[in-house]
Amino acid sequence: MADPELEAIRQRRMQELMAQRGGGSHQGPEQQKAQEEAKSEAEEQRQLMLTRILTSEARARLARIALVKPEKARGVEDVILRAAQTGQIVEKVSEERLISLLEQINNQTSKETKVTIRRRTSALEDD
Repeated sequence: MADPELEAIRQRRMQELMAQRGGGSHQGPEQQKAQEEAKSEAEEQRQLMLTRILTSEARARLARIALVKPEKARGVEDVILRAAQTGQIVEKVSEERLISLLEQINNQTSKETKVTIRRRTSALEDD
């Protein structure tokens, strides 16, 4: 479905990463501008693909999530794009399906917190 577009985005991202590692901070202004343009173009392509995959309600919910937890929204977008690329998604993702996907991700990444309280004993206390 969107396999060539995703592959093009991956290639651009890999080129950006290689340029950052190789070039470091010795880049000229034209190289930095080209990198910024490539990033914005890749993000534009990503949003276009998400528009094709998600319903308007699901996009709105994902946008609200991105306001609060941008890294979580990015992760959900990645999962959706990968599923679309592999052919697991054949129709538009509704808000209900997005909610179930979010619940699955929350269950997988939930962290249990354990609180242990230790009381200090001092020499002045008597047992």
